[in-house]
Amino acid sequence: MKNKKHYVIGDVHGEYKILLALVDKLPSSSELIFVGDLVDRGSQSREVIAFIRKHNYQVVLGNHEDMMMNYGKYFLEDLIQNSNSNMDNLWIANGGDETLISYGLLLKDESSSYYPLKKMEEMAQLQSDLEWLTRLPLYIELDITHSSGKSIVVSHSNILKVWKMRNISEKESDFKESLLWSRDEELVEESDIFNIYGHTVQNFEPKITESYINIDTGCCYNPEGDKYGRLTAYCIETGEIIIQESDKVQ
Repeated sequence: MKNKKHYVIGDVHGEYKILLALVDKLPSSSELIFVGDLVDRGSQSREVIAFIRKHNYQVVLGNHEDMMMNYGKYFLEDLIQNSNSNMDNLWIANGGDETLISYGLLLKDESSSYYPLKKMEEMAQLQSDLEWLTRLPLYIELDITHSSGKSIVVSHSNILKVWKMRNISEKESDFKESLLWSRDEELVEESDIFNIYGHTVQNFEPKITESYINIDTGCCYNPEGDKYGRLTAYCIETGEIIIQESDKVQ
């Protein structure tokens, strides 16, 4: 479609209702691209993944998807074997419990004690989603030119400082680690690509320079004055920024 617009959406973190409210603000013909961290912390991670898989939207792998793959498979194995699952791990400590609750596979009581639930249909869905996550790329190099004339790369974390490492096999592990976990420190300010990413929460507005834009505005966190509580979409063709405030969603 000649006038189709592409919108890149920041870290959703299981906030399905906020995502739908944001999408309702976008043109119906829009092509959506996600910077990862679809899951955890919010209460509807299963619904977020189902929505994105249904529409076959493009997504890059985030660190929360990586944790979900690493620990989710062990959770399923323990359920199948009727073993006690280890809930003291990095994923659960960073909101993975909310993801399992959204699949109907975990209960958490008022004392924060966990009770895994063995449900075959829900387990099959989680297994399917885990397999889908394994196919997500670390970055997407779009066939679209930014207004600056630069090619556009979408990643979870800022890719500029490791961009030259992308095709070096012995640097593969370091490249992945940086894309999933590195924060906004000592960033490259000049580059021949324009990078759209998330991961490091911005207080209220996206962070924009001539070489990148960080669109994670912390939609899974309660708004604190002029901080957080917003989900952001960035239009590649126009540079327009569309924001959905979390406290405006019922």
